[in-house]
Amino acid sequence: MTDIDRELPVPFEQAREVEAFLLREARLLDDERWDDWLAGLSEAIHYWMPGIENRRREDRSGPYRLEHMAYFDDGLRELQRRVARFKQPSAWAENPPTRNVHLVTNIEVFAGAEADEYIVHSCFINVRSRGLDEQHQISGRREDVIRREADGLKLLKRKILIPNAMLLCKNINTFL
Repeated sequence: MTDIDRELPVPFEQAREVEAFLLREARLLDDERWDDWLAGLSEAIHYWMPGIENRRREDRSGPYRLEHMAYFDDGLRELQRRVARFKQPSAWAENPPTRNVHLVTNIEVFAGAEADEYIVHSCFINVRSRGLDEQHQISGRREDVIRREADGLKLLKRKILIPNAMLLCKNINTFL
């Protein structure tokens, strides 16, 4: 039995609630409402975007490992620091501000390991534009764990997987 065979879909209403959570998250990021975005994160958040390594098919270790390079490997404290940095006048990479469009699609919602958790698979495209002619795009897949906490749904874990072994943009001044 594969992992896909073990995935248990949730009722439509729960799946729609989780989908609405992810779409709102994208809008908050596009609108630079970072404090509202942070409020949607669990205190135990693990936000991880591993670097991808090119490996031959016969190398069964996979394209990424927890102990190797990561673009993001953050908890709530580090994410709060990143947000605080965006807000500083000295953040030259954000003056003038980057214009973002986050697209989230292919959302699948399954029952998590705990009764109050959901395992969510999705795909994303983030288009960032600065100045007159600078534009970058990052796309990939996400594997999230979203948990229902006392004050609503919260993002507990996010694994961001991009297909690129190397990012061609100058920085990652956004969240994915």
